[in-house]
Amino acid sequence: MAEEIIEAIERYGLSKRNRKRTLFSRIGVVGCGKEGSVIATTAALNGMEVVFLEINEEGIENAYKRIEEKLDKKISNWGLTSNEKKVVLGKITGTTTYEDFKGCDFVIEAIRYHDNTGVRRIAQRKEVFVELERVLSPTAIIASNVSTVIVTDLASELEHTERCIGLHFLSNVPDSQIIEIVPGLNTSEETYEKVCMFAKLIKHDYIPVMESSGLVSIRLFLIQLNEACGILMEGISSVEDIDRVLTVGFGHRQGVFRTADQMGIEKIVRLLENLWDEYGSLKYKPSPILLRLFRAKHFGISTNRGFYTYDDFGNIIK
Repeated sequence: MAEEIIEAIERYGLSKRNRKRTLFSRIGVVGCGKEGSVIATTAALNGMEVVFLEINEEGIENAYKRIEEKLDKKISNWGLTSNEKKVVLGKITGTTTYEDFKGCDFVIEAIRYHDNTGVRRIAQRKEVFVELERVLSPTAIIASNVSTVIVTDLASELEHTERCIGLHFLSNVPDSQIIEIVPGLNTSEETYEKVCMFAKLIKHDYIPVMESSGLVSIRLFLIQLNEACGILMEGISSVEDIDRVLTVGFGHRQGVFRTADQMGIEKIVRLLENLWDEYGSLKYKPSPILLRLFRAKHFGISTNRGFYTYDDFGNIIK
């Protein structure tokens, strides 16, 4: 009888020790508010493990609520099942410490754009970059969800500036699957190519944009909004009809005023003021209508009043 051959099978198994990690299998998000929760949800829906950071447990709890609301909306539209929701939530972890970003190969900073006084949080965002460099490997990518902030400025105090890059998700337009990718002055070609791959993995289209305040999307949208406000002030048409021209006539998913209410009038006014300071062009000077809404604290969906009036679920009250 032939001698039985016994061979260890461990080297054929997928042990955690020997398993090769795939790129973007684990990503991080700093700040899981309105925009950060969109990024975290999108990544998890596409199979990635996500760690998000908030300043305290209350912030983590609120972030989970935002994420669940987004998933529940998908369920109501037949885009997700309850069991799939549980799987997605299982991929998302909240934390209050940067140490939990160890092992991430891509972290996106998405903290609140301004503080409560309206001042841009440049210093705080730089601090986030420094903290991320402290805990991440030198090859991990550090990104910022930018619109008017320059990523080269945010990365100026880091040692490995070649791995820093800017992104801009159009998170205020439902199902808008395009990302503006903004290489900094020192961003390497390898970093840019990897981020393009990330966009493909989350099923988004992307365009490269040179560093500039407002990029493509914000500049086009704000000029269009200011012009629409001018038409409204002149009494030429109504809020509803101006939006209808854009949705029916030009194929927009939603009108310019509806989008403004979703973005938040307070954010829009500050964005316009930043572009006005940057470029000095009258086309970026906030419309008196926007300033009137801002002073009345009619910020849009968040306050149930803006260009439209909303119920507590964000639906327009006819």
